[in-house]
Amino acid sequence: MFVVDASVVASWCFPDEAEPVADTAFARIATDSAIAPALFWFELRNVLLTGERRGRLAHSQTARFLKYVDDLPIETDRDPDSQIALTLARTRRLSLYDAVYLELAQRRSLPLATLDGALKRASRAERVPLIGDE
Repeated sequence: MFVVDASVVASWCFPDEAEPVADTAFARIATDSAIAPALFWFELRNVLLTGERRGRLAHSQTARFLKYVDDLPIETDRDPDSQIALTLARTRRLSLYDAVYLELAQRRSLPLATLDGALKRASRAERVPLIGDE
């Protein structure tokens, strides 16, 4: 199992945003399961909606992609430790949204798949393994 963030999953929808980390996570989810905090649901939809507004996706493409993602083995975590997430956000200068992914990876002792530079740096500083660094 691994923690996946919205940046990785959203990149699967946009061929021009191919990244080795996202490709590795995509291959891994075929044989492994992933987990994401509840905010993942909102973040992913926001990225896709932004893609629609910029003319990169049609409504039908968004719907198909969301159906595809809903069928993937991605578990939703609804139990973040608020104090730890706040501390990580403060200490590592992350948004609280990114800190929740890091908190989940720490709490569950799982590697994290992300394309976010600040989250990668914070994960390395916290000694959380990253997909792609393995």
